[in-house]
Amino acid sequence: MTNDIENIHWDIVIIGGGATGLGCAIDAASRGYKTLLLEKEDYGKGTSGKSTKLIHGGVRYLRQGNLSLVLESLKERALLKKNAPHIVHDLTFVVPTYSWWERLFYGIGLKLYDWLAGKESIGSSKILSKKETINMLPGINPKQLRGGVLYYDAQFNDTRLLINMMQTAKEYGATVLNYHEFLSFTKNKAGIIDGGKINDSRNQKRFTVHSKAIVNATGVFSDSIRRMNKSTIPKIITSSQGVHIVLDKYFLPGDTAIMIPKTDDGRILFAVPWEGEIIVGTTDTPVKEYTYEPLPHWEEIDYLLNHTAKYLTKAPTRDDVKSVFTGLRPLVMNGDAKNTKSISRKHVIEVSENGLITIAGGKWTTYRKMAEDTIDQVVKLTGLSHVKSKTENLHIHGYSTNKSVQDFLGVYGTDAYLILELINKRPELKEKIHPNHKIIKGQVVWAIQREDAKTIEDFLARRSRMLFLDAKASIECAECVAEIFKQELKLDDNWKYEEIIHFTKLANLYLLNKE
Repeated sequence: MTNDIENIHWDIVIIGGGATGLGCAIDAASRGYKTLLLEKEDYGKGTSGKSTKLIHGGVRYLRQGNLSLVLESLKERALLKKNAPHIVHDLTFVVPTYSWWERLFYGIGLKLYDWLAGKESIGSSKILSKKETINMLPGINPKQLRGGVLYYDAQFNDTRLLINMMQTAKEYGATVLNYHEFLSFTKNKAGIIDGGKINDSRNQKRFTVHSKAIVNATGVFSDSIRRMNKSTIPKIITSSQGVHIVLDKYFLPGDTAIMIPKTDDGRILFAVPWEGEIIVGTTDTPVKEYTYEPLPHWEEIDYLLNHTAKYLTKAPTRDDVKSVFTGLRPLVMNGDAKNTKSISRKHVIEVSENGLITIAGGKWTTYRKMAEDTIDQVVKLTGLSHVKSKTENLHIHGYSTNKSVQDFLGVYGTDAYLILELINKRPELKEKIHPNHKIIKGQVVWAIQREDAKTIEDFLARRSRMLFLDAKASIECAECVAEIFKQELKLDDNWKYEEIIHFTKLANLYLLNKE
């Protein structure tokens, strides 16, 4: 594999295996360009795997008056629903209101949201009575409640979409590699970037690749790649972290999400049904150091719990938190912004003097448009033959509108049938990996064979979402999953026990009550 990669003169090398990077890989490969993507860790280990799980136009941006971003996001929401219906689905939201003025204000605002969506609207917003609001939100605290406003957006499983995006890029001819770190740039005599040095961390091998263009799609880590090219260049990235807590469905029965448009400090808060649990988020705390596993502060946890308690009949405590996860927002600096909540999520493309193309900012919902704009810029810079982007009508791997597949395999789309074939051939793979969850051994084997999973973390955190849904349970089934990896990949007991130790240490970061 290494020799093949070194011997190809790539059209485009992409650094970063999150939503933006994989979006660029799909766009480039589907146009016919020779495309290589490199991810230092696993796909979605950073920001792209730690979102609020919403594909949305952004009510917050509407309130800020950023209509262009809302319009772009609503269009992309419709395209994602069309191209990945097995993962992206409609979600009903209710904004609880506590005065006639709030009902009128949010009712008008969400009618504008409907109007901006135009023919792509999921459904019409509606002003609700107090009784209707309580019926839709059985867990809502009725005290001082006057009613609510119903509206619609969409939801998804972020890393499941990301894995399907990786498979889509490969199907169109891209070479996509996780656990491959970009170390440094190579340059020609004129100082123009013409490739880079790579480290295959799993096999401890280093090699050099050559390319007409390199795209930096590393999110919050964009400045580290930019400074690898030129150490004195000013930073363009700032960031804030968004903390989410996961609670039992008991706290908010039903399938309707709550959106609190303005908390005490002006943030938006969501309580969203997801994968049989409830996600509550998010915070907006400025950070200076960027890591793959940012840690929440206790005050952020308490902020989420305290605000949730104001709106629900049953007040959750720290003991009720099944998992806590923290994502970093890749924000492009804006000198006029007073705080990170005010910074636009519009994406920015920067081209350095010697040819490094950096795509920064943006959000999950708009990844496809970000990728299209980036590859258009690559074509202008390199003189590659111009081919129009094809991604507006490009189905993501697993595309299926068939909802009859077993519910816990439905997110796999057409791959669900192949997983069922696998477990029919190997009946032992029908066994659950944990008694309290539906995930089966066959999904582990599938992730190893077909989804580039190389560690038990890859499976428990991203191919399945066990770590995010129930951190304690993920620790309890780590040994079972490690044994499957050991057998499938023909590894030894030392590897297995080191994996269990590593994963247990990681999973404890997702627990409030460390064991």
